[in-house]
Amino acid sequence: MNMHRVMVLAIDGVLPMDLGIPTQIFNARPNTPYELTVCGDTEEAVTTSAGFTLGLTAGLEALADADTIIVPGFEDFRRPPHPRVRAALKLAGRAGIRIASICTGAFAVASAGLLDGRTVTTHWASADDLEELYPRVRVDRNVLYIDNDTILTSAGVTAGIDLCLHLVRKDLGAAVANDIARDIVAAPHRDGGQAQYISRTLPTPQATTLADTREWALLHLEEDLTIPHLADHAGVSPRTLTRLWRQETGVSPHQWLLTARINRARELLETTDLQVEQIAIRCGLGSGANMRARFRDALGVTPTAYRRTFQHQAA
Repeated sequence: MNMHRVMVLAIDGVLPMDLGIPTQIFNARPNTPYELTVCGDTEEAVTTSAGFTLGLTAGLEALADADTIIVPGFEDFRRPPHPRVRAALKLAGRAGIRIASICTGAFAVASAGLLDGRTVTTHWASADDLEELYPRVRVDRNVLYIDNDTILTSAGVTAGIDLCLHLVRKDLGAAVANDIARDIVAAPHRDGGQAQYISRTLPTPQATTLADTREWALLHLEEDLTIPHLADHAGVSPRTLTRLWRQETGVSPHQWLLTARINRARELLETTDLQVEQIAIRCGLGSGANMRARFRDALGVTPTAYRRTFQHQAA
């Protein structure tokens, strides 16, 4: 892959955590082609929502040279950014440059008219504001991020991590995205696939009581991982395991395992030439027929169609 220029647009009042996500994920690495630039309405500095200033390396003119623009959230999102910012985003959108927003960064993209007629997402607490200010935008409150090909939007901080890793996966394949996820200690489960694709990933645990058991389960997906087996590994009763698992992940052990198995199958489809039946066995999905059914339910595509879309990117 040729050099891929990623421009992070820091709007005045930018949220530091949102800004840190793309700068961490798209920072220069030996196995990635990304060239990262943080730019803004001024080439000097921008004030963050936390009150400290951030030095910038380029002005708005840099957006025209971008392959991908990331717009982090900013504090005063109900007030549209400066007209120069809106104009630069609009020009980038018309040029077909890929633009992704994190959290309330969607308001800046919407102010440039780039979200009109689209289904998008943002932080749940600001979804009503987005609909009120930009009535031509449809807001889905129930997803982590939405991929509309050249326009992508995400919810809060952890969803921003999911979205950026999703972009890496689209660009470079599962292996590279998973390497970066391990480097930043994030869950390496990312989705993609269609012109407008809604992603759902393994929920981020809210506690760590069963962390070792979840890690063990990821290494033994090909086995028959029943509730009693998981409970035995965790040293708790099946009833306690089920309660703690849902408390820590937000889903049942069965749903968590199904998502993990589908994600593992997706990685093998991308990175190997194994047949669907072989992958199904390795991931604990049983048969090729069951794997095809699970893929249709979860991703809306067949394993074969998924492989056609993504395998070349991982080569």
